[in-house]
Amino acid sequence: MITFLKRLVTWWDGQTIGTQIFTARHGEKVGTDAQGNIFYRSKDDKKRWVIFNGEVEASRVDAEWHGWLHHTWDTPPTEVPVAHKAWEKPHLPNLTGTPAAHVPAGSIRRAEPVVRADYEAWRPE
Repeated sequence: MITFLKRLVTWWDGQTIGTQIFTARHGEKVGTDAQGNIFYRSKDDKKRWVIFNGEVEASRVDAEWHGWLHHTWDTPPTEVPVAHKAWEKPHLPNLTGTPAAHVPAGSIRRAEPVVRADYEAWRPE
């Protein structure tokens, strides 16, 4: 019962009951990405959406699927794979708020603060 109520009102843990019903009635599965996210489109291809595998975080959508979701190109990456250039790095999720987030050199969040010889604190006379 708790699981049903949770799915009824929460959206950050996967699809809600309403999304599941809408997907079953109007959705046509297009494909999945490397993270297990499933991509759908309506039968007339006017709407496109993703059902996340796990946490709902927009940065977990790869660039090629992002382009397809936003109608940048018509064919999904499962039909015509997007060619990657040698200099492109693999996709990384948004790390803000996690221990792996970027911490600048002067931040108090750093475990070992950087000693700066080029800076001298101001002291009043």
